[in-house]
Amino acid sequence: MSETQAQQTATATVQGWLSDFDQALQAQDIQGVLALFNDECYWRDFLTFTWNLKTCEGKDAIQAMLNATLENARPSNWQLEGEATQNGDVAEAWFIFETAVASGKGYLRLKEGKCWTLLTTMQSLHDFPEPRNHHRPKGAEHGANKQRETWLEAREREEAELGYTQQPYCVIIGGGQGGIGLGARLKQMGVPTIIIERNERAGDSWRNRYKSLCLHDPVWYDHLPYIPFPDNWPVFAPKDKVGDWLEMYTKVMELNYWSSTECQNAHFDEAAGEWVVNVKRNGESITLRPKQLVMATGMSGMPNVPQFPGAESFAGEQQHSSQHPGPDAYAGKKCVIVGSNNSAHDIAAALWEHDADVTMLQRSSTHIVKSDSLMEEVLGPLYSEEAVASGLTHDKADLIFASIPYKVLPDFQRPAFEAIKQRDAAFYQKLEDAGFLLDFGDDDSGLFLKYLRRGSGYYIDVGACDLVASGDIKLRSGVGIERINPHSITLTDGSELEADLIVYATGYGSMNGWAARLISQEVADKVGKCWGLGSDTTKDPGPWEGELRNMWKPTQQEALWFHGGNLHQSRHYSHYLALQLKARMEGLETPVYGLQPVHHTS
Repeated sequence: MSETQAQQTATATVQGWLSDFDQALQAQDIQGVLALFNDECYWRDFLTFTWNLKTCEGKDAIQAMLNATLENARPSNWQLEGEATQNGDVAEAWFIFETAVASGKGYLRLKEGKCWTLLTTMQSLHDFPEPRNHHRPKGAEHGANKQRETWLEAREREEAELGYTQQPYCVIIGGGQGGIGLGARLKQMGVPTIIIERNERAGDSWRNRYKSLCLHDPVWYDHLPYIPFPDNWPVFAPKDKVGDWLEMYTKVMELNYWSSTECQNAHFDEAAGEWVVNVKRNGESITLRPKQLVMATGMSGMPNVPQFPGAESFAGEQQHSSQHPGPDAYAGKKCVIVGSNNSAHDIAAALWEHDADVTMLQRSSTHIVKSDSLMEEVLGPLYSEEAVASGLTHDKADLIFASIPYKVLPDFQRPAFEAIKQRDAAFYQKLEDAGFLLDFGDDDSGLFLKYLRRGSGYYIDVGACDLVASGDIKLRSGVGIERINPHSITLTDGSELEADLIVYATGYGSMNGWAARLISQEVADKVGKCWGLGSDTTKDPGPWEGELRNMWKPTQQEALWFHGGNLHQSRHYSHYLALQLKARMEGLETPVYGLQPVHHTS
């Protein structure tokens, strides 16, 4: 069969399936719906049926979901968008549809004419479209008007009133890329929002990091909502350039961004159904009363700073990687980096470049992948210049990636990382010869699964590994710290390392640590651990949850939300979080199906 014939056959098959699916749903014939699914099947829904981010695995789970949601969702008008494609024994296609309150878009995979994976996502609310394209604001007010208010006057009035005489509907704590991207979504949807940021300027959370920091993800993966990076933007953006972009973005997207503002505490007023958020803005104490509170404090929680006997006696400097100022002051100094992931490698390489004597202390194995290999073998099909040229926008790429259920994502990822193992075999051998402890994840599924399961345990190599392999960055692997002395570290094998500087590149705790600090330990435990899938692999204890814990969706604490992740996740999932907040503000019914139980508190 020719490629054209295969495409025509796939298109006809998908059209027939969507038609049968539409009829069965509209007739509320759930058995009829289930007959269209394979025995192994997955339905991932973003809001359209569940008002949740929820994956149903298997027919029983789909049946339970439809029993609970079908009457309220009232889906209809399922239509193929474009042509289907045939990949091996799988037919794949885009489609659009509607529910009672929203328009939706999705992605379908059929095996032997029956559904294997289904993604359904809410795209816009019927009665509350975003003011873009055909709905864009006019800007100019034509005609004569003695009460005319210019754009600038209206903007200044909003800034003077919001948080003082007018309460925001939503407060976002954290003004890094996550809070800014979500703030832009909410601004476009007409949800009055204040972003709280303790730094002086938007982008300072990037500017204040160690000076060699660059994004390790490529530009095609990193766009913010609404304003993509320009065509001449570097593939890997330096931190200060990212900071300037965020500052510009905050201004042109007209966000109500309260910099130099610290959230001191917050609690939920059950009787009033609102949060009481106490902040200090430029030294002034202000109480905000939003209906919704979003923690956008980064994917991570508080810095993990390990406690070692004798640390208080150390005569040199000790700092967490988040506090590391850069290498300039450490030429000729003996520097020990505790950790072997991204920050550890970046900081170690920058110190070496500035003539420090650097030792990396690797306590457990690390997944290493060369940047070029990651881009070509893993990201390239969805996020690259070639993907864009073939018509794959980053928004479409986001949905294709989201259409792969987390349960089967390891099977999709493993072949790419197997190819990387072969491609870079000599590179890995050099690292192992130097004593570096390598892994590809507990099940060889590679970087993204490690990231989703635990948010740590990997380094995207942009050059530091060669320094480790050559011995320019000294390595002590498979040992820990027994105690810290005034001028040295005693290791668990009894040996001693001289040290003037100790950098703890030891990662961060769960995001609910911020909830504990700002709200209460009780609320932090009530919502439980953020991030992780319950894969029962290292640092991701079971049971299996099917989605990332607590991220971008309702939590066990009413009106408390968590937003974070890398730039790709932050961009994509901010859309669904903003839709949930807008729907609640407008008083739409949002019955949540499948609210996750809490299995782990931190």
